[in-house]
Amino acid sequence: MDGIERELNEKTPLWRINVREASGAALAGRFGVRGVPTLVVWRDGEVLRQVGRINKGAVLIALKP
Repeated sequence: MDGIERELNEKTPLWRINVREASGAALAGRFGVRGVPTLVVWRDGEVLRQVGRINKGAVLIALKP
């Protein structure tokens, strides 16, 4: 995530959530996260979801406007 954050130059907000903490577990339940890692992208009200190991290139493609 660190390399991705630098590459996006703070143009896109990114959050990491620890699902093992109480607040993270609540968010995981709210957004249907059942596996770790999970990438959830919201674009124009639509939710795009990727579960499992994700390489940097795939994340950057998912985050492109």
